[in-house]
Amino acid sequence: MSDTYQHYIGGGWDDGDGTETFESTNPATGERLGTFRRGTPSDIDRALAAAEAAEEEWAARSHIDRAEYLWDIYHELRDRHEELGEIVTKECGKEISEGKADVTEAWHMVEWAAGDARHPKGDVVPSEIASKDAYMRRKPRGVVGCITPWNFPVAIPFWHMAVALVEGNTVVWKPAEQTPWCGQIIAEMFEDAGIPEGVFNMVQGFGDAGAEIVEDERVDTVLFTGSAEVGHEVAEKVAQQPGKLAACEMGGKNGIVITEEADLDVAVHSAVMSSFKTTGQRCVSSERLVVHEDVYDEFKERFVEIASEVAVGDPLDEETFMGPLIEPGHVEKVTSYNELAREEDVNVLVDRTELDDDEIPDGHEAGNWVGPFVYEADPDAPLRCTHEEVFGPHVALLEYSGDIERAVEIHNDTNYGLAGAVISEDYRQINYYRDNAEVGLAYGNLPCIGAEVQLPFGGVKKSGNGYPSAREVIEAVTERTAWTLNNSKDIEMAQGLSADIKTSDD
Repeated sequence: MSDTYQHYIGGGWDDGDGTETFESTNPATGERLGTFRRGTPSDIDRALAAAEAAEEEWAARSHIDRAEYLWDIYHELRDRHEELGEIVTKECGKEISEGKADVTEAWHMVEWAAGDARHPKGDVVPSEIASKDAYMRRKPRGVVGCITPWNFPVAIPFWHMAVALVEGNTVVWKPAEQTPWCGQIIAEMFEDAGIPEGVFNMVQGFGDAGAEIVEDERVDTVLFTGSAEVGHEVAEKVAQQPGKLAACEMGGKNGIVITEEADLDVAVHSAVMSSFKTTGQRCVSSERLVVHEDVYDEFKERFVEIASEVAVGDPLDEETFMGPLIEPGHVEKVTSYNELAREEDVNVLVDRTELDDDEIPDGHEAGNWVGPFVYEADPDAPLRCTHEEVFGPHVALLEYSGDIERAVEIHNDTNYGLAGAVISEDYRQINYYRDNAEVGLAYGNLPCIGAEVQLPFGGVKKSGNGYPSAREVIEAVTERTAWTLNNSKDIEMAQGLSADIKTSDD
């Protein structure tokens, strides 16, 4: 990599106005991956000015014309699948199959958005007056600010930007500060595709740069994926700006309900995937396993056995299941929650918080290593460890007795509502969960992780107020106009409203 990487503003590479830089570091080795310019408020200002200046001309193009730029990126993502998958793994620590899947999801999202350009747009709505045509048209909102997380550093930026661009908006994007290398590569793709000047802009940096995007009145929509704490600040600030929208997808304290009718092979497999993939660092990772008493002992034995042995190591090794945490500060957070669980007097079943020396691969001693932490707790106790998001391989087993209603009551007993799953061979139990679980993403006899781009992705309660992906993001990046055209020379009104003009002479 080059010495110091720049921002991309107004169609060119830009050193920015500040003098500070920051580094990207491999979380598995501590190796420096690159040095990047740290964006300032004035950099965001210039990026927004460029986006605003490009807005009218970009919106005037057809959907299909705009999508042509994305097709070039689609092919590049596919052609560089293996290479980019390794870069994702090196920069954010996901094991290699997940790194590659991140890139695959990105090209799926680009394919969906670009392909959608040729789909019918708007709705023809019957008027109660036969001589009228009524329909809805969509228009781009204008400038869209995108703030994306580190754990899906290629996929999620395209969740935000692909649809926004095809729908005629211009974009100012701040990648996560932990994964600027992936941001750099995406910006290079837009440049290679010949995206017109000012349509796409990227400013690297930290929260102060993101806050500038949120607060600037030139931004018409903010798309945010990240922590609940920051997301709530974004939503609060945007709510104070009339006419601006925010679509925020945030974290969760996600649960899996495993009933007495569960196939335990499916249950254990789903729980391990949900709890430990991405080292528990997905917004949809499960930290609460709600298990019926009739199957609890067998499930616990099997889950604990795997958690005790799950392969933690070099994320580039295809035999690894869990890589490192993203950064040292996050190791401290996860470790502190593990310690909190002990203080709250839970029964610890697996504690691999500190891995043995022989578990850490040679050359990876500086990595951010944490293994699974599993415990059982009282489902009715108001414990912080069972109700606050840890964002790591920290998992509570919560035993219940009774029916599916009781299980869902425990499941819903958090402030979050992002994702969840039910494992059962009884369709009535599955349907009860479907109808009553307080989640935005629900799965039956599956892990509660995973996303397909043609579906909305977002939560309820503390987990979000929008769905910044796939077709649902269209609602956040477009305005709808209800249009009615009279084909008659006479004016006739709906609801029987009189169209007669009366004067004092009548």
